[in-house]
Amino acid sequence: MVPTYDQIMLPLLRIIENGKNYSNKECEEKLGKHFKLTEIELNEKVSTKDSKRKFYDRLNWAKTYLKKAEAIETTDKRGEFKITKRGKEILNEKIDKLDKNYLKKYPSFLKFLKIQNLEENKKNKIEDNIDTPVENLEKTYFLLNQILKEDILEKLKNVNPYKFEEIVIELIVKMGYGGSEEEISTKLTSKGSDGGIDGIINEDRLGLDKIYLQAKRWGDKNVGRPEIQAFVGALSGLGALNKGIFITTSSFSKDALKFSEEIKNHKIILINGVKLVDYMLELNIGVSIEQTYEVKKIDIDYFSED
Repeated sequence: MVPTYDQIMLPLLRIIENGKNYSNKECEEKLGKHFKLTEIELNEKVSTKDSKRKFYDRLNWAKTYLKKAEAIETTDKRGEFKITKRGKEILNEKIDKLDKNYLKKYPSFLKFLKIQNLEENKKNKIEDNIDTPVENLEKTYFLLNQILKEDILEKLKNVNPYKFEEIVIELIVKMGYGGSEEEISTKLTSKGSDGGIDGIINEDRLGLDKIYLQAKRWGDKNVGRPEIQAFVGALSGLGALNKGIFITTSSFSKDALKFSEEIKNHKIILINGVKLVDYMLELNIGVSIEQTYEVKKIDIDYFSED
C-alpha cells in the first residue's frame, strides 16, 4: 500500500539527515526501498484522470508540510532541498511518529494552516467530517491556492533582480497597458543605472501618457517612506507629473502608505508581494493549469414534460 504523506515525513527527514542536498528522485528511490513498495505501487496514479503518480504526489505533500514547518528548505539548485536545524532537532527528539498534529507546535506551520484559535476549535469539537463534499472541495481548492501563492512569492524573492523586473513588465502589459510585450521590452531602463526607474510603459497604445515603474525584489524588509520619496523624486526629475507604480515582493511600511496617499502632483500605486502574486495568478503568469475538474448538477428543466 502506498504510504500517506504523514507516514513519509519522518523517513524522509531521516534520509536527508546528513545535511546534503537531495532531489525528489533520490528520495523517492530511497523511500520506495524503505516502504518496500512494488512497481505497481510506485506507479499507481492519483486518479484515472490524473497522470501524476500517487507516491510521488504524496512525497511532494510531505515536503510541503515539512517546509512550512521550517524542517526542510530549498537550495539554490533547482529541484533540490535539504534538512534545516529544526529538522535535525525533530530527529533528536527520537519520535516514532511525525504528522500534521505534531507540526502544529511550530508557529510557521500554524500560520500556514491559518489556525487562529485551536482551543476554541477543540471546545466546539469542529471535525472535518461534518463538511459536505462541496465544502471539502472548496477547502482543498483554497489550500492548494495558498500553497501555490506562498511558493510563487518565495520564487519571486529569489529570482535575479532583472528577471523580477521582466516579470513586473509582463504583468503590467497583461493588465492592458503599453501594447504588446515586444513593444514594451525595449523600454526597460539600463541595468544598474536606472535612477530609480525600472521601466517605462505607455498607459495607452498611442503613448499619450506614460507610467513609470519601480520594482524592488526584497525579502522580509519593508519598503519605507524614503524609498517612495526617492521614486517620486525620480519621477519629478524626468518631468513625469502623473503616474507611477511601485512593486515589491515584501510589504510597505505605514509611513510609506501614508506618504503615497498624501502626494499631490503624482498618482502612485503601491503593490506588495501578496497583491503581486494575486495578480499573477489572475493573469496566469508563472503558472500552468495542472488539472481541471467540472462539478456538474442535474438539469431539472431538461427532464420536465411541460
